[in-house]
Amino acid sequence: MDTLLAVRARGITKCFGDVVALDGVDLDVTQGQIHGLVGPNGAGKTTLLGLLLGLAVADGGGLEILGTPVGRALAAPDGVAGFVDGPGLYPSLTARQNLAALAALRGQDARTAGIDDVLAQVGLTDVADDRARGFSLGMRQRLGLAAALLTRPRLLVLDEPSNGLDPAGKKHVHGVLTRLADEGTAVVLSSHRMDDLEALCSEVTILATGRIAFSGPLGKLAAENRELDYRLLTSDTHAARELALGTDGVRVVDDAGLRNDADVLVVRALVPALDELVVGLVRAGIALRELAPVVSPLEAAFLALTQQQEAGR
Repeated sequence: MDTLLAVRARGITKCFGDVVALDGVDLDVTQGQIHGLVGPNGAGKTTLLGLLLGLAVADGGGLEILGTPVGRALAAPDGVAGFVDGPGLYPSLTARQNLAALAALRGQDARTAGIDDVLAQVGLTDVADDRARGFSLGMRQRLGLAAALLTRPRLLVLDEPSNGLDPAGKKHVHGVLTRLADEGTAVVLSSHRMDDLEALCSEVTILATGRIAFSGPLGKLAAENRELDYRLLTSDTHAARELALGTDGVRVVDDAGLRNDADVLVVRALVPALDELVVGLVRAGIALRELAPVVSPLEAAFLALTQQQEAGR
């Protein structure tokens, strides 16, 4: 099984003076998987990404990347690309010139490095000859992704790649990452955007105070036994409310801040109880026009797990 791992970390620790950034972190990332890294500010996400990119070395524990143990030297492992804290760009150069300069630094011929191809992949063809200093945050993020793609990485490490992206840019980036994973590249990305993580990632790791609060499939996280608040829009709000009050395991949430609409009913329940309510609505002839969590399962789990971890520190 380990032969399929792009990242294998065991007991990783990293300190900066008296600050413990990572405390006994274990992490497995499979080839062809998009793995999300989430946690509050100061949880250790950037430190962990830096270790994967060879920008820092661990104080303790073992780290293997693409099957090779990582030593004590500061160097990007072969086959790894990405960025933390935003991509480094030359503002006076155009997008195309930035990529050509990067290719030259790596000993590549700019004419055969695939610059036009990666610009097209991230949706920057139309601004390929514009100077980077005029780029928006989202465009700079996409150019950083294009720079990483030039190396044809087997492990791609990205820090907040969706920052500043408009819907078109987000679509381009999601398409690129999904295609890379389908082709066998492992992707590790951090994000505060829960919708991005839920759309892209098959597994997530939640960090809190430098420790792992959860690591595993999104489905397992969503299936944990915790109640969620759900918004229900029905054809008869009054009848739906009465039915919810009579359903075991379902509580009606009388919070105008959650409802924001007199026609919306908000209930709190585990999934089995919510299923019973939906069945009851159908039997009663009440049309269910919308059913959605007020907060996504990932965000709810993130808040609960990080609060528990910080409380027990």
